Amino acid sequence: MNHLTTLDAGFLKAEDADRRVSLAIGGFAVIEGPPPEQDALVSTFAERVRACPRFGQRLRLRPFDLGAPEWVDDPDFDIERHVRRVALPQPGDDRALHRVIADVMARRLDRDRPLWEIWVIEGLADERWAMLIKIHHCMADGIAATHMLAGLCDDGIGDSYAHHIRAARESKHALCNPSRVLDRLWKTPGVVLTGVVRAVQGTGEIVAGLISPAPSPLNGPLSDLRRYSGARVPLADIEQVCRAFDVTINDVALAAITESYRNALIAGGERPLPDSLRTLVPVSVRGPDALDKTDNRVSVMLPNLPIDEEDPVRRLQIVHARLGRTKASGQREAGNVFVSLANRIPFAVTAWATGLLLRVPQRGVVTVATNVPGPRRPLRIRGRRVVGVFPVPPLAMHLRTGVAMLSYADDLFFGILSDYGVVAEAEQLARGIEAAVRRLVAISKRRKQPRTRGPLSLVV
Repeated sequence: MNHLTTLDAGFLKAEDADRRVSLAIGGFAVIEGPPPEQDALVSTFAERVRACPRFGQRLRLRPFDLGAPEWVDDPDFDIERHVRRVALPQPGDDRALHRVIADVMARRLDRDRPLWEIWVIEGLADERWAMLIKIHHCMADGIAATHMLAGLCDDGIGDSYAHHIRAARESKHALCNPSRVLDRLWKTPGVVLTGVVRAVQGTGEIVAGLISPAPSPLNGPLSDLRRYSGARVPLADIEQVCRAFDVTINDVALAAITESYRNALIAGGERPLPDSLRTLVPVSVRGPDALDKTDNRVSVMLPNLPIDEEDPVRRLQIVHARLGRTKASGQREAGNVFVSLANRIPFAVTAWATGLLLRVPQRGVVTVATNVPGPRRPLRIRGRRVVGVFPVPPLAMHLRTGVAMLSYADDLFFGILSDYGVVAEAEQLARGIEAAVRRLVAISKRRKQPRTRGPLSLVV
């Protein structure tokens, strides 16, 4: 499609509602060896972006939102405007890299041009360089952005974890097309009625979560400045915990994030309270045949993560149980049906309603945690090996911290973005996540292993 869906356009409206918000998502690759010359790199990217027409298109808005914004070819497209280069001050450590990432991601993209940038960052320690790709969220969700990043690499994305996640396999069976509900109801009344009941129940839970204030210093107005940090955990360690406690990869990751938030709040003099870490967890509804489409295809869940629980094993078990109940409650189906219905309402109505709602400060959701499946095999850029790929989430709607996870090769990479003045800053959260996983691994090695689970799942 060449026009934005209601969900895509909602990210523009969320940015318009707060001048301190930049709703771009990002990912940066850390690459071995010296960086290529700028002309050679730009030439390579100029060739590879042709595979994705969206790289050469900009938005055309309709007056008074009488129609959805459209993607149109940019007659003045010049790739050199989109490929920037910056050098870190010596010694080129991670802190210097993360400061550049935070600064770049805090700036809004120019809507008069295609909504993406690439930043080549040279001067990293150990003879490395980095490449940051920044894409407006109205253009792509996490899976689509990962495919765009991989498309700039030598061999493309190849085999991806996205081909193996449960959400991709199940999405084609989801209750996502309201216009077909009556037809399906006639053919399979029991199945569809069950789905409708679940969707209604899920809608109630989402609405209740959004309007019920969660007492937390992590929710509040945003400033103009950001902090960023990254964490890296071997997937083998997480799978060790999964086998020991019969949980999923996403359970372990969210339990580690919860522990890190808990410790950061305690260190800042705050007391973690029950129901004070209601978390927005995006869930992919993208089918296997649409992994390379540039748009947003997500629903949501709003679990309450047990930040008040002190014991790490009990915390992991509670996360597993609550996610199970949330999935069974129909929240994912509710979000999917809501988006599908919104696309059938005149755009001017949804645009007005969305803009109005986004200007009301929300206090129900405290943070966001999204898990993106990435390439299963190592990537290369102009023959140089990519040793790590870190995601960068956006901040908006009074969410002052966000965590994105991306599986790449043998590791799970965490990217944490925080508002500059929030009590739990990004570096503190990143180190806390790594420590929490190490603690669970140590505990799991002392336990008798249960039966082996089936395919380990990732939530996107």
